[in-house]
Amino acid sequence: QVQLVESGGGLVQAGDSLRLSCAASGRTFTSNAMGWFRQAPGKEREFVAVIGGSGGKTYYAGSVKGRFTISRDSAKNTVYLQMNSLKPEDTAVYYCNARASIYEYWGQGTQVTVSS
Repeated sequence: QVQLVESGGGLVQAGDSLRLSCAASGRTFTSNAMGWFRQAPGKEREFVAVIGGSGGKTYYAGSVKGRFTISRDSAKNTVYLQMNSLKPEDTAVYYCNARASIYEYWGQGTQVTVSS
């Protein structure tokens, strides 16, 4: 059974940093893209960042570019999201996502709350 487990969320102040982790189990995603999405209260889930297989290219939403960095440790089957200069509008539940062939997997989400 494939599982994605996020961790690292919390309550911080504007300007602070957090690092989210997403540990995958049940299969390896070394050659597959993995990414992060987020969903704020009353809003639809939105794309945040993605990293290609084998630590390939990265892409970011415009709202986080320059502040967030996605990376992965293939040996640990884990993807990270380093979030710097956090803003109140970054408050959301952050979800890890992985795709393999026709399958798509989601984690349960981790809450990030940024106070002003």
